[in-house]
Amino acid sequence: MPKNLVIVESPAKAKTIQGYLGKDFQVESSFGHVSDLAKKGMGIDIENDFKPLYEISSDKKEVVKKLKALAKKADMVWLASDEDREGEAIAWHLKNELKLPDEKTKRIVFHEITKNAILKAVENPRSIDYNLVNAQQARRVLDRLVGFELSPVLWRKVKGGLSAGRVQSVSVRLIVEREKEIRAFKPEESYRVTAEFKTAEGKKFKAELRNRFKTKEETLEYLEKTVGTDFIVADLTQKPAKKSPAAPFTTSTLQQEASRKMGYSVSMTMQLAQRLYEAGYITYMRTDSVNLSNDAKNAIEKEIREEFGDHYFKARNYSTKSKGAQEAHEAIRPTDMSRKIAGGDDRQERLYNLIWKRTVASQMSDAKLERTTISIDSFKTTHQFVAKGEVVTFDGFLKLYLEGTDDEKEEESGLLPKVSKGESVQNNQIIAQQRFTKAPARYTEASLVKKLEELGIGRPSTYAPTISTIQRREYVEKSQLEGIDREYDYITLEKDEIQVSKKKERVGADRNKLIPTEIGTVVNDFLVEHFENVLDYSFTARVEEEFDTIASGKEGWTEMIGDFYGEFHPRIEDVKENADRATGERLLGKHPETGKNVYVKIGRFGPMAQIGEADDEEKPLFASLRKDMILSEVELNEVLDLFKLPLSLGEYEGKEIEVNEGRFGPYVKYDGKFISLGKGVNPLEVDFEEAVEAIIAKQKADAPIAEYEGKPVQKGTGRFGPFIKWNDLFINVNKKYDFDNLSQKDIEILIEDKKRKEIEKFIHNWEDEGISVQKARWGRFNIVQGKTKIELPKDFDVQSLTLEATKKLIEERAPKKKKTAKRKTTKKK
Repeated sequence: MPKNLVIVESPAKAKTIQGYLGKDFQVESSFGHVSDLAKKGMGIDIENDFKPLYEISSDKKEVVKKLKALAKKADMVWLASDEDREGEAIAWHLKNELKLPDEKTKRIVFHEITKNAILKAVENPRSIDYNLVNAQQARRVLDRLVGFELSPVLWRKVKGGLSAGRVQSVSVRLIVEREKEIRAFKPEESYRVTAEFKTAEGKKFKAELRNRFKTKEETLEYLEKTVGTDFIVADLTQKPAKKSPAAPFTTSTLQQEASRKMGYSVSMTMQLAQRLYEAGYITYMRTDSVNLSNDAKNAIEKEIREEFGDHYFKARNYSTKSKGAQEAHEAIRPTDMSRKIAGGDDRQERLYNLIWKRTVASQMSDAKLERTTISIDSFKTTHQFVAKGEVVTFDGFLKLYLEGTDDEKEEESGLLPKVSKGESVQNNQIIAQQRFTKAPARYTEASLVKKLEELGIGRPSTYAPTISTIQRREYVEKSQLEGIDREYDYITLEKDEIQVSKKKERVGADRNKLIPTEIGTVVNDFLVEHFENVLDYSFTARVEEEFDTIASGKEGWTEMIGDFYGEFHPRIEDVKENADRATGERLLGKHPETGKNVYVKIGRFGPMAQIGEADDEEKPLFASLRKDMILSEVELNEVLDLFKLPLSLGEYEGKEIEVNEGRFGPYVKYDGKFISLGKGVNPLEVDFEEAVEAIIAKQKADAPIAEYEGKPVQKGTGRFGPFIKWNDLFINVNKKYDFDNLSQKDIEILIEDKKRKEIEKFIHNWEDEGISVQKARWGRFNIVQGKTKIELPKDFDVQSLTLEATKKLIEERAPKKKKTAKRKTTKKK
């Protein structure tokens, strides 16, 4: 047994670090946190200074047992979890759960997983920083208090099964308020006038009128005055300018740039960055600092001088604008600046390349530009055209990298021809287009992170889980809006003739932007009305600042929690007793035939319409709203149409066709099968022919493409890409196969490979008992019994498991079924 036991958070990190330490060290993983607040009850002793009640997580009991045995045999235990507050808390929990004495425990931290960094950390151990631990405890306890007390209020006042969280609810508020801005937005029209001019040498360039006209009449009046006029260069200015590179990446700027340049979600970016960090390719990926170490700067300087030349280097120091940033940390950068390529899949490689370029560019020279502005007058009007262009005279950092932007700009600057003041220019064409102001843009995941950071809400470790949580809870979803066609005026003046026409443009189309669901909006409005303090942006930012103060040892965490809870809990009790239910309910009017009230509101399964009252002797009628229907805007006639569904369209080949709206959108039901009609389709507008087309298309898609071992082979495309289906097995088809032209040999290889993998994934399979032990992702294992799945860690000795031992694990770890209380019924008198 080695003298030293090193405990890190992840197995990937353990493998990398083991290679740097000698045979006297054994590196093991805790697989993240081993302890958390108890699940039974609140897990907090409120009467005893909010003392947290910790327990070993059910899936970590075997891990703790193993680590405890190894720690007993070791002379020294090195706690090497990450250097942030979560990492410090993990180290503290490990010390407590493994019962490690102070004299046998050392805490080490490092910002990068390189040999030098690891050896330096071992040479400079420290003790656990309890200020950081307390800051993590304060966040965890506060979030548990908010969630534990606020969620039952939502169950009682809005809808069962809902939950609330401190940072998550504020994030939803930002998205809801932006959506309300968009819906309230009234576009204002104007007419943008552009012209194409030609110099005496025949060089063409474009210019735009300095002012826009408000009406079509003003625009036509101007163009009529311009017929036959001459144009001259009234003014010409050329000014030097420069562009400077962006700072190295922080967590949030990496998430934003990866989204803009590569379309990665925030969670994907963090997963890829985590892998790069654990493999030793980049420094720690959760940071809000833009600092670079002197060693890093020297390595970057060497790279720039060798790769680009001395005149491309410029030493720079950056300071962060982020509130509460930990400047002692470093920015995200490569650990070895000479390494331009990192191992891994294509997405991981692209992210590393982005980090490398951004880091190197941050120490490069400014780009030098020459900006030119040409002003053009006519002899018949006072209106002036202006043309802007820029020329890069020295590319500097632009040779390597340019930061992306979220702004949508109509104008582009380009190269302008040489002209002189007073020179005549010929007008080839003038175009006037009707333009409309745009509503505020919806948030992307990355721009939401940027906004949260600007407000001082959340920290690098919280952005990705926050955004994942609000989508998982279905308060927010990614937009898939098709938009609508809008006509606009298009007026031209060419060869002294004015032509007026109409053109179409698509507006309102939006993809992968964050939009609130109906339930998200109702929950947000309820929380803002009754818990404005908790959802206040400045309050949430102040809480983050208090966590920072606790981390620096300047404030006690229990006092901070006590101050918050003293105001929060009485408000909870007041709202429980006195607030009205909030379902977003609207009375739309009366049913034209029955005279009963027609409502829309949030129901058990989402937004719904209701005809009649809940306490009527005759039961009310219900119908789900379509995805494109907005609870606060839908009208009576639209809702009444919903009750015409399901609608029979007739028979096809002796079987009835029925069209309806379901939870996942409109569909045709035929021969026991449900055939999706696609998003945005109104099922009431689908006729018999369209339904038959959908049926035939589905039949073709489901038709066997081959046969193997007497069983049909079908193919299709799912959420994970193309697949073939055989004998109830779904087999992914990777890019090395031509999916449209699969040969019989291809099909046989794919099926046999899948059959082999299915056999190999079973460690144990007690078919008579319906219990098995199977391989799972990331090297872990699952105990499977029906729908019950119990995850076991990578280092669990699954080979020696017996049926009896497996049954015992199922009994201990399987989630207990909640007993549903019988609803009380009252008889009508």
